[in-house]
Amino acid sequence: MASAAGALTAEGIGEHRRDLGPLFVGTIFVGSFLLFLVQPMIARMALPRLGGAPAVWNSAMLVYQALLLGGYAYAHGLSRLNVRNQSVVHLLLLASAALLLPIGLVDWTPSATASPALWILWLLLVSIGPLFLAVAAQAPMIQRWYAAATGGRDPYPLYAASNLGSFTGLLSYPLLVEPRLTLAQQSTLWTIGYVLLFVLTLSCAAVLPRAGVDTSDAGYTAERRPTLRRRLWWIMLAAVPSGLMLSTTTYLTTDIVAMPMLWVIPLGLYLLSFTLAFAAERGAVVSLCRLSPLIILAFGGMAIRHAPSQPFFMASVELLLLFTIAVTLHAEMYRTRPAPIYLTGFYLCMSIGGALGGLFSGLLAPVLFDWTYEHPLLILAAAALVPQHYLFDALDRLWSNRTRAVVLTLAMLVLTIILVGITIEQPWRWMWGRSMWIGGGAIGLLTFFCIGRRVPFLTGIAGMMLVFGGYESLRLSMTPDARARSYFGVYTIRDSGDVRTLAHGTTAHGVQLLTPGRERELTSYYSAFSGVGQAMFKLPEIAGPAARVGSVGLGTGTLACYTRPGQSWRIYEIDPVVIDIARRSGKFTYLPRCNPRAQIILGDARVSLAKEPAQSLDFLSLDAFSSDAVPMHLLTREAFAIYGRVLAPRGMLLVHISNRFLELEPVIARAAREGGWLAARYDDLISPTSEYYDYINSSSWILMTRDAAVLARVTGDPPPQHKWRPLKEDAGFTGWSDDYGSILPLLKAFR
Repeated sequence: MASAAGALTAEGIGEHRRDLGPLFVGTIFVGSFLLFLVQPMIARMALPRLGGAPAVWNSAMLVYQALLLGGYAYAHGLSRLNVRNQSVVHLLLLASAALLLPIGLVDWTPSATASPALWILWLLLVSIGPLFLAVAAQAPMIQRWYAAATGGRDPYPLYAASNLGSFTGLLSYPLLVEPRLTLAQQSTLWTIGYVLLFVLTLSCAAVLPRAGVDTSDAGYTAERRPTLRRRLWWIMLAAVPSGLMLSTTTYLTTDIVAMPMLWVIPLGLYLLSFTLAFAAERGAVVSLCRLSPLIILAFGGMAIRHAPSQPFFMASVELLLLFTIAVTLHAEMYRTRPAPIYLTGFYLCMSIGGALGGLFSGLLAPVLFDWTYEHPLLILAAAALVPQHYLFDALDRLWSNRTRAVVLTLAMLVLTIILVGITIEQPWRWMWGRSMWIGGGAIGLLTFFCIGRRVPFLTGIAGMMLVFGGYESLRLSMTPDARARSYFGVYTIRDSGDVRTLAHGTTAHGVQLLTPGRERELTSYYSAFSGVGQAMFKLPEIAGPAARVGSVGLGTGTLACYTRPGQSWRIYEIDPVVIDIARRSGKFTYLPRCNPRAQIILGDARVSLAKEPAQSLDFLSLDAFSSDAVPMHLLTREAFAIYGRVLAPRGMLLVHISNRFLELEPVIARAAREGGWLAARYDDLISPTSEYYDYINSSSWILMTRDAAVLARVTGDPPPQHKWRPLKEDAGFTGWSDDYGSILPLLKAFR
C-alpha cells in the first residue's frame, strides 16, 4: 500500500492530469445552474396554490437553505470515506433521486386554516427534497474530488464557478426560460440537464485515483483542525448576508410584484458575491472590502427610510447594500478558509449560517417583530462584522492612544444622542421639514471620522437609522393597535387630522374619515367617482334587490358601505390580521356599521372561489393586491375561467389595476378576448388641488361581463361615456396563464 501511495505523488498526478480542470468546472457549473434554475421554477409552479405573498418566496428560500444544509452535511459525512467510495454512494443517490423526474409539485392543496408558513415548507420538501439535496451536495463534493484527482491543487476557486453557475441559472429564468417556455417545457429542460449532470459526475468519478488513494492533503496535514471559535465565525459571516438577502427580497416583492422575476434579483446578487469573493483574482474584492464601511455609512442609515415616492432609488440602495455586505463578509470567509482536508466542514458551517440567517428573516422575525426590524438589525450586524480600516494615517494616529480612543468613543455616543434628540424635536423653525437630512448629515459626518473603530462606527450607523425613520417606526410600535404584522405583510395605521389610513408596505389600502357623521363616506379607491362605484350604483338595476356580491380582498372594508337591503355579501380574505383590523379592532368601522353580517371566507380567494357553486354571484370585485404587488395567480387565464364560472350570465367582474410599476391592462385585455368577456376601463384621476385629495385616491378599474346589455347599462350606450373607454390590447403580449407569464412587457419604465 505504501509503495502504491508513493507512486501517486501530488507532482505525478498534477503532471498527468492538468486537463481535468474543464471537466470539474463544467460539472460543478451544471450542478449549480440546475440547483438555482429550479428555485424560481418551483416557486412559479406553486403560485396558483400558494399565492403571491412575498413571504411565500421567503418560505421557499428556507426550504432551499435547509436542503442545501442537508446536501452539505451529506457531503461532509461522505468525506470520511475515500473518494472512490464517495463516488459510488453519490452516483447511487443521483440515480435514485432521478425516479422523481420530471420535476413538479405533488398534488396537495391546503385547507383554509392551515398555517401557510408550515404548509409551504412541507409541500416543497416533499416535492423536490431528494432531487435538490442530491444536486446540492455537488459543489463541496466535486471540489474535494478535484483536489484528489489533481494531487492537491487548491479547489476553492471552483466555488466561484459554482456560484457563477447559480447566478447564470437564476438570471436565465426570468430573461430566457420563463418568457419562452411553458412550465411543462421547463420541467423537460431541467430533466435533460439532470441527465447531463449525471454523465459529467460519472466522468469525474472515473478519473479519481484508483483504490481511493487521496493525495489532496499533501502539504496540509500540519494544519490544525479549525477551532470552534473559527467555525462560529464562519457561521456568523454566512448568516448575515443570507438573512439580509431575504429581508431585501421582502422589500422588493412587497412593492412591485411577487413573482420570480424580482425574487431572483437579491438572490442573484447574493450568489454573485460568492463568485467575486472566492475568485483567484483579488484586486476588485480587496478594494470593495475597504470601501464597505463607507458604503454602509452612506446608505445603511437610509435603508429603513419610508420613501414611497422613490421606490426605484430605495430599491437600488437596498441592492447595493446587500451586494457590498455579501461580498465583504464572504471574502472574509475565503480569507480564513481552511486547508482542503477540512473543505466539507467549511462549507457545512457556511450552509448552517445561511440556514440560520434564513430562519431569522423568514420565520422568527415575523413572529418577534411587528415591523421589518430584521432588516436594520442585519445591517448593524454587518457593520459590526466588516473589516475596519482607517481611511487616513491621521485617523490611525488619532485613535491609536487607548485613553483618547475611550474619550472619543464616549463623545461620539453623547453627540449622537444629542443630534438624534434635536432631529426628532425640531426645536428651531428653520429645521422644520429638513431636520432629517440635517441631523442625519451631521451624524454621518462624525461617523466618517470613526471608520476604523467598530464601536463608534456602530453608534453612528444606529443614530442615522433612528433619524431616517427608525424613531418613527419605534413610536408606532409602542402605540397601541397602530401596527400589526402577519405572514403576509406589515400593516400600519396612521392618523392625520380627521383622516385615518391603513397602509400595507408603502401603499395605502384604505382610508376612513373620523369626522362625526362622515364615517360611512366612501373613500380611497372605492369612492362614488371610481369605476367600482359606478358599477355598484347600477347593480340593483341589473341584478335586482337580492344581488349576490363577492369581494376579493377586504382591506378596511370600505366596499361594504355599498351594501343595500336584500343583498348577500361574501368577502374573500387570506389574512386573519386584516379581518381583525376591519371587523374587531375598532380602528375602521365600515364593516361593523354597513354590513356586519357579511360572510368572510378565510383563505386564498382563487382556491375558495373554485369551491363555490356555479353562477352563485352577480357581482365580483377583484382587489387583492399586497402593497403594490400583483398576485399573479389571480390574473391568469385559469383564474378568469373560475370567475366566469362563479358569476351569473349577467354578472359583473370589476378588476382593480391601479399600480405604480406595471401596466396591467394588456393582461386583462388578453384574458377578456380569450375568455369571451366584454370589457371597458374607467380611470378616476384625482388632482392634488382637489378638495377630495386627502381621502380619495386616483384609481383604474376594468369592468368585465359576458352580457353586452350589462356593459352598455354601466358604461353608457354607445361607449365610451364619461370616463369609460374600450380596452387597448397589446398585439405582441402573450397573456398570463398558470403555465406561462412574464412581467417584462408590462413594466411602465419600458413602455
